[in-house]
Amino acid sequence: MRAGSALVVFSVLFGSIAVVSTADANTTNRQTQKQGRTAQQQVQPAQQRQAAGATRQAPTPRMAIAPQEQAQSALLTPAVARGQFTSGTPLLPVSMTGGLSCVPYVRMATGMNVSGDARAWWYNAAGVYARGQQPERGAVLAFMGSGGMSRGHVAVVSRVINARTVLIDHANWGGPGLRRGQVIRGATVVDVSDRNDWTQVRVQVGYDNDTFGRTYPTHGFIYNRPEGNRVFTASVQGMQEVAMAGASHGALHMLRVGETLGD
Repeated sequence: MRAGSALVVFSVLFGSIAVVSTADANTTNRQTQKQGRTAQQQVQPAQQRQAAGATRQAPTPRMAIAPQEQAQSALLTPAVARGQFTSGTPLLPVSMTGGLSCVPYVRMATGMNVSGDARAWWYNAAGVYARGQQPERGAVLAFMGSGGMSRGHVAVVSRVINARTVLIDHANWGGPGLRRGQVIRGATVVDVSDRNDWTQVRVQVGYDNDTFGRTYPTHGFIYNRPEGNRVFTASVQGMQEVAMAGASHGALHMLRVGETLGD
């Protein structure tokens, strides 16, 4: 009995030791696995944050649109009927074809009296002439001073083609085959601004109306009428006439229109 008891006790003790050892090992393994999962959970959000930050810091770049494609797209814009698109005012004849800078030419072609360099016309016209962001015949397109054109530029709209395309007459514009001081008539200008407000334009290069130069910032259009005056237009047999209310010839204009139309 003593020997058997000793053997049983030894076996029991040995078995207990083995069980305890196995349980400890399982517990240790579970703790290790738990710690591994916790570490992995901590690492994954950090990696995700880094990936998101990298995405924000390096967005996919937008493809640049070539000047010619951008301008040609504007040329194909269909005509848009807008109340602001009046017939405008006719250009005055200018016999000179050279030896002019842009400001004297615009004064002769419009009869408008705005002082200062071209870059100051937009501000100097305030309170005197109406201004806006839509083209009309006889309006002055006022360029900002930028790059090599630090003194700005002014040109007269001779024809409105559509919502994004006009023809201009101007002087002293550089380009292939052009001389400084030369008068250029019927040059194509396209609006490439996002909002179609004519604050970014491209002008044809030289005599080639299919090729356009860099983007020029502009203020908009100075209209050849006093600020705040209404514009009256009348059409008779395809001809249009314009007069401004408050102008010296406004009353006579309306009288003649009434006689012509039988009102």
